Amino acid sequence: MDPLARLFGNPTRLKLLRLFLFNDDMAFSVAEAVFRAKAPKDLGKKEISLLLACGILRKKLGKQGTAYAADKRFAHYDELKTFLRTTTDVSDAYLLTALKKAGSLKLITLTGLFTGVLESKIDLLVVGDKLEEKPLANAVHALEAELGRELRYASFSTEEFRYRLGVYDRLLRDVFDYPNRTVIDKLGITTK
Repeated sequence: MDPLARLFGNPTRLKLLRLFLFNDDMAFSVAEAVFRAKAPKDLGKKEISLLLACGILRKKLGKQGTAYAADKRFAHYDELKTFLRTTTDVSDAYLLTALKKAGSLKLITLTGLFTGVLESKIDLLVVGDKLEEKPLANAVHALEAELGRELRYASFSTEEFRYRLGVYDRLLRDVFDYPNRTVIDKLGITTK
């Protein structure tokens, strides 16, 4: 179990804290929060009630029903958000395990959220052969649940990637011209 999950009680509470604090301009219904955090519904409801009772969340009533959002008036809001942001990271091994179900991976490059560059158009670049969209989307959803943020990602076949690289595609230039971290490179791109 993640040491932070132990500190905060359980993984569900930690995932929900990340979700609400990293998306503090949004409100989520219980169902949406539980789905995004990939948490059991009953435990998710309980944890949201606990966070509401602690003053970390506030309840919003609207036409769509009850939704919850981070309460920026919470006494330790900034400190808690900073702590979670600096301690939230996904290991390369976890990333590879999650993404390898999508196909034969050739290149995985992280930028944006993973490197602190908020202006980046994407956070994750995946290049491979026989990539399947549904397993890739499921893997990204699992990563989003861990990180508490939506990830912007792009995936290409090796052939399409090489073509785009050859014509100086703007998206790829943004990835490689700004700070990035390569997790796997079987194409020899990062040595060029």
